[in-house]
Amino acid sequence: MKHRVGYNRLSRKTSHRKAMTRNMITSLFRYERVKTTKAKAREIRKAAEKLITRAKADSVHNRREIAKKVYDSAVVAKLFTDIAPRYENRPGGYTRILKLSTPRKNDAAEMVLLELVSEEEEKDSKKPSKKTKESKSQTKKAKQPVADKDQKKSSKTEVAVDEAEYSDEGKQETENTDNAPVDSETSEVEQSEEKDKEKEE
Repeated sequence: MKHRVGYNRLSRKTSHRKAMTRNMITSLFRYERVKTTKAKAREIRKAAEKLITRAKADSVHNRREIAKKVYDSAVVAKLFTDIAPRYENRPGGYTRILKLSTPRKNDAAEMVLLELVSEEEEKDSKKPSKKTKESKSQTKKAKQPVADKDQKKSSKTEVAVDEAEYSDEGKQETENTDNAPVDSETSEVEQSEEKDKEKEE
């Protein structure tokens, strides 16, 4: 059972596995990109990011600890002077794994590219997200000047006054129609009734 085992042995003995990780970490820091299998990349990524985090603080102790795992002095100098300062404000996530479409020809193992994150991607990560943009727009709307609010209120009152005047005009027109004289047809009917009454008399 795989209990309390926090790493992949990669089907190798301890000495072989340590030598392989040392060589691949050195190559990663030298060329900033390594092509390998997915299982190896995941193990190398853990060790490489720990070394970059330690290299952020340039001290004799940290240089000696990194020199235990990276045997090339030029690569150690590059790690402290070039790579670590690049990620000074980044709390982890210095590398990334890119999957390749073609597997290895021999055993069809899944191949990947393990590489360091570039400076351009570091700048893109500092750009504000959509949520922050929306929150800023909301704060701008909340901080509108009082004059704009007064203008909106005055426009609303003007519209209300116009509606009241329009309703008063409609009422006056209905009253005028009620007080208008009777049609000529009704007057003719009354005259005919009066003539009938005179004949009867």
